[in-house]
Amino acid sequence: MRVRWAMEEVGQPYAVRLVPWEKFKEETHLARNPFGQIPTYEEGDLTLFESGAIVLHIAERFPGLLPRDAAARARAIMWMFAALSTIEPPIVDRDVVEYAEAGKSWQGERFAMVDERIRARLAQLSARLGDSDWLDGDFSAADIIMVHVLRRLEGTGLLEEHPILAAYIARATGRPAYKRAFAAQLAVWEASTP
Repeated sequence: MRVRWAMEEVGQPYAVRLVPWEKFKEETHLARNPFGQIPTYEEGDLTLFESGAIVLHIAERFPGLLPRDAAARARAIMWMFAALSTIEPPIVDRDVVEYAEAGKSWQGERFAMVDERIRARLAQLSARLGDSDWLDGDFSAADIIMVHVLRRLEGTGLLEEHPILAAYIARATGRPAYKRAFAAQLAVWEASTP
């Protein structure tokens, strides 16, 4: 979804090749992504994996997702790293607690610990965002990554504790490019769901 959204924002056509779950660990896919994950991006002879790296490449290759000013550009890239390295890890931990540790005697305790870490990060991010529409100036690749990371918390009740972040997500998901990317992703999901 992050990659689709970036491509839609820069107005570039793209094709999607689905990789069935059972093919993730086959040599053909591992040659493109040694960790057997998705997404993988192919452009001519270039193959990239890791959604953050792919979005950064798209933002550097096509105008519209990174500021021209060098300092603003560096800050946008910094925010991409912050989304992936500071905000997302405790959110991923929460997924582990919810799914991999379901039914364990310590699950409730772990939820409380992880949610406390998430709340702290959300409070810091909300304070930094304040009344700004976007993370740093105009909408950028950083907002794509950050919003996608934050959306992983939808349905947990944690986002509702931070109206500034809820409004930020609403602004981003209201963008025409997001709506096109989401509709395309939803169509793939619906076509593959029995």
